[in-house]
Amino acid sequence: MKATTNTNEQDILSKVPAVTLSFWIVKILATTLGETGGDALSMSMNFGYLVSTGIFAGIFLIAVLAQIAAKKFHPLLYWTTIIATTTVGTTLADFVDRSLGIGYAGGTAILICLLLASLVLWYRTLGSIAVHTVKSPKAEMFYWVTIMFSQTLGTALGDWTADTAGLGYTGGAIVFGTMLVAVAVAYYQTNISQTVLFWAAFILTRPLGAVVGDFLDKPIAKGGLNLSRYTASAILLVLILACIFIFPQKPAKKGH
Repeated sequence: MKATTNTNEQDILSKVPAVTLSFWIVKILATTLGETGGDALSMSMNFGYLVSTGIFAGIFLIAVLAQIAAKKFHPLLYWTTIIATTTVGTTLADFVDRSLGIGYAGGTAILICLLLASLVLWYRTLGSIAVHTVKSPKAEMFYWVTIMFSQTLGTALGDWTADTAGLGYTGGAIVFGTMLVAVAVAYYQTNISQTVLFWAAFILTRPLGAVVGDFLDKPIAKGGLNLSRYTASAILLVLILACIFIFPQKPAKKGH
């Protein structure tokens, strides 16, 4: 009876989803939506990077506060917050890289430092950065700040790979897709910490989504498909909702 009670408490307290195949599918779709949605506001609607970042940052803050205030895991709320981090990450990275003139390499370097600092501080403060330990407001704040840095880094890294490194959107997708496969193999075939591998995969899905999003909406002359950013964003949103409702998600438990 005691073990059952502990399990129920874990389900109630955990407000992030278990890491399953459907989690990764939705995560990649969400990061791709972040790219097309962010570009739709900053470029198609001509709000610019700074104003768009302010708008998405406001949405992100509201979503995070709602997520922290929630008493249990709500899939729609969680993924709304994830999408908010991807959109603000897209416009923020573009503002830093392009408007401030730091460049993709400089922006990537800064964001790597911020991401690592966030993870280290989180670990030193709470003793773990594992997903199943995200149960307190303090842990949630570290979780969402870390995710925002990872999403912003992913945009800069994806753009740097596709543009500066000259691999293009397809080449970038192959690179990051291959790296994700390598992480998956390491998960099943090695003794590397599952927490380390989770964050490695989580970070890599963002640049993958960035290059895929750019591939969908950039002009054909630049290697894209020249799809409408609004159409691409709408399709991605429908796919995300379909995945959430077709494959019900459960709260993360220890070992997931």
